[in-house]
Amino acid sequence: MLTSTVCAAVSAAGLGIAAITAYRKRFLAATRIAAFSLIPIGLVMTGVIDWVTGIVFKPTVWAGFGVLALSVVLFMTTRAVERRRGGIGSRKERKAAAADRTDAVAPAASVPSLDAGRTAAQPAAKGKAAQGKGGAPKDDFSDIEAILKKHGI
Repeated sequence: MLTSTVCAAVSAAGLGIAAITAYRKRFLAATRIAAFSLIPIGLVMTGVIDWVTGIVFKPTVWAGFGVLALSVVLFMTTRAVERRRGGIGSRKERKAAAADRTDAVAPAASVPSLDAGRTAAQPAAKGKAAQGKGGAPKDDFSDIEAILKKHGI
């Protein structure tokens, strides 16, 4: 009941300020002030203020917010520890995972799949002529090796 009275008083004061602003020929500002001043009384009329005051003055609600805050803190702490460890428990497990990742790549693939971009006008024999011994491409990426050597890689 008290909150309804306070909200009505705030709205009335805001509408008074809007009227003074309109009297000074600042109609845009007066309209904006009137819009803001009608918000508190609108919230009272819809019942939102009663709902909010019911939440604010109940200790069980505040205890629930405390439990939610504790949950968020625990979650963030476990994420930080997991990120610091790298997501895997021990150093041995990390080394084993790294070894598994390198074994997943085929060490000696036959021929790179360069035929995907070839059209019907380009014969397949052209691709075979570009290959050297053992099915490897004739151009062995020497230009890329030169760039890497230049940068010390």
